[in-house]
Amino acid sequence: MIALFGNLDANVAYMRKLFGVGIAAANGGVKVWGEDAAAVEKAAKTIELLLEKSKTHAVDKAYIDLAAACVEHGSEHKIDELTRIIAYTSVGKPVRAKTYGQARYVRAIERNTVVFGIGPAGTGKTYLAVALACNALRDRQVSRIVLARPAVEAGEKLGFLPGDLEAKVDPYLKPLNDALLEMMGADSFAKAQERGVVEVAPLAYMRGRTLSDSFIILDEAQNATREQMKMFLTRMGEGSKIVVTGDATQVDLPSDKQSGLVHASKLLAGIDGIETVTLKSSDVVRHPLVQAIVEAYDAEAKGKES
Repeated sequence: MIALFGNLDANVAYMRKLFGVGIAAANGGVKVWGEDAAAVEKAAKTIELLLEKSKTHAVDKAYIDLAAACVEHGSEHKIDELTRIIAYTSVGKPVRAKTYGQARYVRAIERNTVVFGIGPAGTGKTYLAVALACNALRDRQVSRIVLARPAVEAGEKLGFLPGDLEAKVDPYLKPLNDALLEMMGADSFAKAQERGVVEVAPLAYMRGRTLSDSFIILDEAQNATREQMKMFLTRMGEGSKIVVTGDATQVDLPSDKQSGLVHASKLLAGIDGIETVTLKSSDVVRHPLVQAIVEAYDAEAKGKES
């Protein structure tokens, strides 16, 4: 009960707002009430699940959201699987899915050959894909990791950046490097790059290649054109897996160019071995304000459409 209610009853206050019901301790148990019977039932089932799991798992807002999503989808029995450790960082920190959407994304990557992960900033699309790629490399499921990203200008001009081509595109690849550094550590990452076991390169460098026995990630794919996406997806050789991530609402391409991410995810839907997972603002795991910012922009976009 103490674990469920949280410090100064913070968890209960959050659940009251989340479900729109009354919640209070009563006779050694928990009383749930409200005018919406469905909301009361969902809250009660979530609380029962949390009481059971609070013996082995810390109950916080993220875990409450995950438990509520499991109840909503009838997947209470899968909550341990959804929150299992999928990888470790270079300093031994466990990596887990933190939301129901992230758990679906992880399972999709594990079970399919090609996965499109579409969602707003902060939903862990790139980080989880890199974590699973490093895991696959350590387990020798693949022999190398290849990460690519379109070098598309988002208001800036590459020509005005100092240095040669490599220096110009480096800022675009930094998010991928950061994720790899956290998972592998600086020394291991540097050695892996020297041996060609890990490659981080602009999308244009993929043309004309066949990538076999590789875990291949295309990040910020909303900025790849239809032609570039076709070129990238057809680089896959035997024993390889592809994860394509992006945010369909943040396309920096010219107005006359269609996003290859949006086109491919629709065109290839229904093909065995290919799956698209759409993450939402509820899957944002950065600063809480990021979720609020994403929701505000989404609401504005829906208002303009209507």
